[in-house]
Amino acid sequence: MIIEKIEIYRLAIPFHANRDICTSNLSAQEIYNAANPELKKMESLLVKLTTNNGLIGWGESFGHAINPVTFNALETIVGRFFLGKKVPEDITQIRDLIHQAKYAFHPFGSGGPVMFALSGVDIALWDLVGKLHHKPLYQLLGGKRTEFDVYASLVSYGNKIDEHVLRAYHEGFKAIKLHEIDVKDTQKARSVLPEDFPLMVDVNCPWSEQEAIKQAYLLQSANLTWLEEPIFPPNDVLKLANLRKIGIPIAAGENVDGVQGFEQHFINHAIDIAQPSVAKVGGITAMLDVIDLAKMYSIKVSPHCFYYGAGLLATAHILSLLDDNIKLEAPYIQWNDLLYPQMEFKPKLTLADTSGLGFEPNKEVFERYIIQYKKIEYNH
Repeated sequence: MIIEKIEIYRLAIPFHANRDICTSNLSAQEIYNAANPELKKMESLLVKLTTNNGLIGWGESFGHAINPVTFNALETIVGRFFLGKKVPEDITQIRDLIHQAKYAFHPFGSGGPVMFALSGVDIALWDLVGKLHHKPLYQLLGGKRTEFDVYASLVSYGNKIDEHVLRAYHEGFKAIKLHEIDVKDTQKARSVLPEDFPLMVDVNCPWSEQEAIKQAYLLQSANLTWLEEPIFPPNDVLKLANLRKIGIPIAAGENVDGVQGFEQHFINHAIDIAQPSVAKVGGITAMLDVIDLAKMYSIKVSPHCFYYGAGLLATAHILSLLDDNIKLEAPYIQWNDLLYPQMEFKPKLTLADTSGLGFEPNKEVFERYIIQYKKIEYNH
């Protein structure tokens, strides 16, 4: 059985987040961030592998504003590498094939659009193998649980953050993550929540080391579960390690380049919580490597997941391997249409007892929101 066809889809599904749109003071950082208040649609870059006997595997590649570049990587070198390749039959064969691909692509770096593209193909391969064995992916991985607490990952709300934090709290979410840079907004959010309620803040790498230290001291009163990506550049492990000394748990990972990048974070004691992102780091194969490595260094893993396609379900299957207290991140936004039922995010998500990922997009919704499509086929 070989991979005979690869199809690549860019989707853009409209959403709302119950906030006022203000475009007058956007920073360069906010323009390219998924929490940007200008955004009215969220993209997903989906990869569909089809074998010569009709078996289908779905994956998702990062992402957002860089999707056109990742799309190009998929339709050229990355996709064509996998056309005609034998479908792996077990975990070892997946690892071997991905290792071959990484070696072939190593001149293009260990991060960026080529790795994003490879991540999507890797996820789709795992979906195929699960279907080949007629097992849900969590069973193939050796996971134990199928139901997960979801934490609400909010977009940016500024000085109205308290209203939206309370909205998520009253809907029953057991943890909330903010995307606010102003310390006063984070403090305002904390003031309306119970003191022990898990509250995280992702500031998306805005500060120098000196500024991050200053802000971290101010944030001590907010009793944060973690402070996420406080320093620019994001992979400056020595500065992150120094910031940890203040005492607020530091989380990072969505911008780490590959498994080796995480190893550098662990060796240098740079973070308390590792956040690999399945559609960026190299797919499920790389996620498993990061989890194994994190165990060696006694680092908690809480995957990043601001996705709504196959990448979100892949992350949920991976969570089946982690401690029960690790929650699934989901974007706290409201969609005009649901691509699949689990996309209506609730405080809990349950995996379907179906083979592979269980990602079965609604055909009508899927076709309505395609903005770019490419099919490449194996020439025998």
